[in-house]
Amino acid sequence: MAVKAIPARRAEPVTQFSIFTANRLGQLHDLVQLFGTHGVHILGLTVLDTTESSIIRCVVDDPDQARDLLYQHNFAFTEAKLLVVAVDSATELHNVMSALLEAELNINYLYSFIPHPQGQSMIALSMEDNEIAEKVLHQHQFKTLKQTDISR
Repeated sequence: MAVKAIPARRAEPVTQFSIFTANRLGQLHDLVQLFGTHGVHILGLTVLDTTESSIIRCVVDDPDQARDLLYQHNFAFTEAKLLVVAVDSATELHNVMSALLEAELNINYLYSFIPHPQGQSMIALSMEDNEIAEKVLHQHQFKTLKQTDISR
């Protein structure tokens, strides 16, 4: 009897949630508490605000559970895939930027992660083309991370 090999699943890119809220006292607290009480850890976070509203962008260790919680609690949100890169120093950050500039790839925005439990520094990049950026960074010996790499 022949044994059929099952191909390995391709590692998923890192998911970012952009959560839209009113710019009111306690909104960020409520979101962090909601995730925390359900064991969802926020790994990266940035907040953009205007007078009336805020966009909370975050990366979590359990996107499926976070998505369910956001739906259950009626948060308006979108999802995007990010390129996440491990960096060891400010020099490496400069080299990441240089590699992307050399390839003429535009960075839409970036933010750093809360320190990873293993002490690894990471930056999240929203790129005009994540796949090409990932190839460029690999050619320059940078490690890009997938969702399974950052989940606890």
